[in-house]
Amino acid sequence: MKPRIDATDFGSIVVEGNVFDHDVVISPDGEVRKRKKKLSKAVYGTSHTISLEEAKHVYKQAKGADRLIVGAGQYGRVHLSPEAADFFAQKACEIVLLPTPQVIGIWNETEGRAVGLFHVTC
Repeated sequence: MKPRIDATDFGSIVVEGNVFDHDVVISPDGEVRKRKKKLSKAVYGTSHTISLEEAKHVYKQAKGADRLIVGAGQYGRVHLSPEAADFFAQKACEIVLLPTPQVIGIWNETEGRAVGLFHVTC
């Protein structure tokens, strides 16, 4: 069972009562890990564009997930690069990308195997 996201605010996200002050990836088995945004920063100079390398890393952690839920930041500034979007499409992995405050309800209600990537700032 995936962990419930309790809340988010600029710079933090609360998962099952635990406050994280950094971006997180939540795998389908419920493990919460720090996002490796350096994989995208190395390509684009920012973590607001998810690179192909980061997409591959997230999918590897997904362990067969068929849905990627992206919290695009408090103001929705994160997006997938065209290459990352194509990668997930080739894996038949549906993408839901919305500002983090809006997408946590979708995460909490999602059934099945989903992986989540949540940006906690802009």
